[in-house]
Amino acid sequence: MADGGMGADRGARETQGGRTVVITGGSAGVGRAVALACARRGDRVGLIARSRTGLDDAAREIGRQGGTAFAAPADIADPDALERAADAIEAALGPIDVWVNAAMVTVFSKVRDLTPEELRRVTEVTYLGNAYGLMTALRRMRPRGRGALVQVGSSLAYRGIPLQAAYCGAKHALQGFLESLWSELAHDGGAVTVSAVHIPAVNTPQFDWARTKTGRLPRPVAPVYQPEAIARHILDVIDRPRREVWVGWTTPLVIGADMLAPGALDRYLGATAIDGQARDRRPPPDRPDNLFDPVEGLHRTHGGFDRESRDTAMGVPAAAARLAGIGAATLLAAGLTAGGMLLTRPRPRARSLGRR
Repeated sequence: MADGGMGADRGARETQGGRTVVITGGSAGVGRAVALACARRGDRVGLIARSRTGLDDAAREIGRQGGTAFAAPADIADPDALERAADAIEAALGPIDVWVNAAMVTVFSKVRDLTPEELRRVTEVTYLGNAYGLMTALRRMRPRGRGALVQVGSSLAYRGIPLQAAYCGAKHALQGFLESLWSELAHDGGAVTVSAVHIPAVNTPQFDWARTKTGRLPRPVAPVYQPEAIARHILDVIDRPRREVWVGWTTPLVIGADMLAPGALDRYLGATAIDGQARDRRPPPDRPDNLFDPVEGLHRTHGGFDRESRDTAMGVPAAAARLAGIGAATLLAAGLTAGGMLLTRPRPRARSLGRR
């Protein structure tokens, strides 16, 4: 569904507020955009992130808009801390109806320069932390027989790119975790839903605070979208759950290209995606990063790429995109087969005009 096509439904969906929505990574970026959007339609918002300062700032912004928010600081890589945060939110706001996982960390580095500690930390947050979040929510939702889980994913859950091996590996692992969970829920039945929203490059503060070992400041791979454009699709799957939604035209393009020609995509990304993730500036020697500790003072919705970022993004259910891809591949194969048959078909012998 195109982003513009949501307009007719948006007014009706905004009346569906009044739920308790928990958002990990809710102090900045996509998580903060989702928190603000949920609060505007009347949801009670529980915010989980590491920075108390960032959480309080997000909660105040929600309060200025007339919404209700509760901040529960926790590192999602700590499952016990995550449980305590969920308990505190339910005590303050009521039973959790919706859980949105939007927290992540990354390192911009070639594999040869990664340390085991960096790889472990990205895995603990971006894979295990999100898996812990799903498990924490399920423990509360399953006995009640209701609830919606939304995992913010990425096209990089399907296709790795240079300089982000740790992050891509974590997203691949999380996709495998989700696939197991989907099949288990299909077996068990019940009314708990799980949706994955796979997103393209987004204008968030991560590029100001992510660790970089490339010698250059990082940037998102163009085209870049605003967090609010992504948040609209997340609210849409909260209200109308679907297994997977691919947002932005680059997401189905990257996933489809990897399915059809992974080797060619290796070469293309090797030639373009390293410079495509770097600004023409070196990081200051004292630049902090958020890999192990939060960076204060940068918790906001937008990053530094407003000028080039798009306010709307298309979104298609993954099932529809796969069917379209299969159809296109089938037509292409049929065309190539027909062309080959015409080229190899025996030509009729020319009749001789002379006497036999």
